[in-house]
Amino acid sequence: MNLRRLKYFVKIVDIGSLTQAAEVLHIAQPALSQQVATLEGELDQQLLIRTKRGVTPTEAGKILYTHARTILRQCEQAQLAVNSIGQTLRGQVAIGLAPGTSTSSLTMPLLQAVRNELPEVQVYLHENSGSVLNDKLLKGQLDMAVLYERSPLAGITSQPLLKEDLWLVGTCDCPGQSVDLLAVSEMNLLLPCDYSAVRARVDEAFSLRRLTAKIIGEIDSISTLTAAIASGMGVTVLPESAARSLCQAANGWMARIATPSMHLPLALNMSARGGLSPQAQAVKEILLSLVSRPSLENRELQLVS
Repeated sequence: MNLRRLKYFVKIVDIGSLTQAAEVLHIAQPALSQQVATLEGELDQQLLIRTKRGVTPTEAGKILYTHARTILRQCEQAQLAVNSIGQTLRGQVAIGLAPGTSTSSLTMPLLQAVRNELPEVQVYLHENSGSVLNDKLLKGQLDMAVLYERSPLAGITSQPLLKEDLWLVGTCDCPGQSVDLLAVSEMNLLLPCDYSAVRARVDEAFSLRRLTAKIIGEIDSISTLTAAIASGMGVTVLPESAARSLCQAANGWMARIATPSMHLPLALNMSARGGLSPQAQAVKEILLSLVSRPSLENRELQLVS
């Protein structure tokens, strides 16, 4: 295998068409098909399934695609690391953010700090579910992802950042500064779908107390959830930073769930298969320095010991 064939193969899978990939790569389609055939011969495996609608990878092709992206990314990072010696860091750093993460406490300070300290570095933010973000990390499409800590995942390293308390948010009949889970069980709840870290923690708490949650709707969209809470339809449970943002937008109230107290650990995930580029490593260091600053601790975000 050589890097050029791997690059061709990745581009074909990304586009899903030999014809279109040939146009993007500025290579004749027969020549591109021959490169794929050579790669298949070297591996003694069929890598692509050709149909009238385009091409899709076989199981062997999917495995090669994942490794090829990692290999190509590592080669790019190696070149950047060598070229950046004694030079200003530049380039793009891709960061994933799971919905409900403490974006209000971390994202804006991070963007401002990167702009001040690394003016030639561009930060790309991608918001998606934790499972999708981890998949993109494994495929080399993201440098790092901030999400609520989950079970260990093969190929992913996870570094604890913060832990956030869960708060109840609503607009009608404020229960006070804190609320018991028993009282929450009597309210109409609007919660994320059951695959989210927030929902898993809420379900676990209700189960341990042998209570039944009165869930009247499942909403993943923050804008839709904000509108529903603002209408007085029900209440929701969110980590503090997300709760503060929704509370302000909906002109509502917040109450800490105190009995039992509940929190979610926030983590920084990265692929274990390859190191970070110089610019990504620099952004990571800025992020970790922001987490340790008192300004974040004062927002009720507690450092994970």
